[in-house]
Amino acid sequence: MFISDAYAQAAGGQPGGMDALVQGMLPLILIFVVFYFLLIRPQQKRAKEHKLMLEALRRGDKVVTNGGLIGTVAKVVDDNEVQVEIAEGIKVRVMRQMIAQVTSKTEPVKPANSDGGKPGGGGSSGGLKKLLGGK
Repeated sequence: MFISDAYAQAAGGQPGGMDALVQGMLPLILIFVVFYFLLIRPQQKRAKEHKLMLEALRRGDKVVTNGGLIGTVAKVVDDNEVQVEIAEGIKVRVMRQMIAQVTSKTEPVKPANSDGGKPGGGGSSGGLKKLLGGK
């Protein structure tokens, strides 16, 4: 009398199908790709550049430490430490990883002669002079 009849509805698509899985995972995958290109990859590139900078460190380079000290590399002690002169006659030992920046690089020492230090001009220009009849 007061109760209405209940009818079954037609069966629809499965709620846990492959479409739902793809739609749920797609935003997570896109977020990871964005994080990789905006955060992870540039950080790895900076770390690699910093490592190369520390490996190329040599005596005479002006450096800035992570503590803000500015000085000149007086001696490379070993793979982990360098000796930095922060004032005239005042040298401190600093861990290599704590050097934040190299402000100026020194030029490598060049031989006295441009021909590799050989007496008599035995370099490339010396061979050319001999071919052209010069001394």
